[in-house]
Amino acid sequence: MSTEPRFLMVPGAPTPVAPFSHAVRVGPWLFVTGQMPTDPHDDAAPLPEGIAAQTTRVMENLRLVLDGLGFDLSHVVQARVYLLAFDRDYAAMNATYQAFFPPDRRPARTCVGVTGLARGALVEVDLVAYRD
Repeated sequence: MSTEPRFLMVPGAPTPVAPFSHAVRVGPWLFVTGQMPTDPHDDAAPLPEGIAAQTTRVMENLRLVLDGLGFDLSHVVQARVYLLAFDRDYAAMNATYQAFFPPDRRPARTCVGVTGLARGALVEVDLVAYRD
């Protein structure tokens, strides 16, 4: 397996909000760029209302990227969550996020509060996945 980085774009995944690849693969590792709660079929559509709906859209967008590269959520070993309103949205984001992973396969995770996110989003999540 090559250890040279491969910079990957996934057809059908959300339009990037900045100049980046959807993911970078290095050997068995996949580094997935943080996804926003944008509609993958209509980049101009308004963002979903509320943290639960935005978290769901972010996780579904991450699935699109993973699926497009032959990975799935079971390959995720690490996640980083960025919240615009940490104190207000932390519990609700967790309630939504945890539904995407079985209790015995939850990735290592960091969650931080931030002062702003692209497109006025409430949440962004990036991932690291591993697959032989």
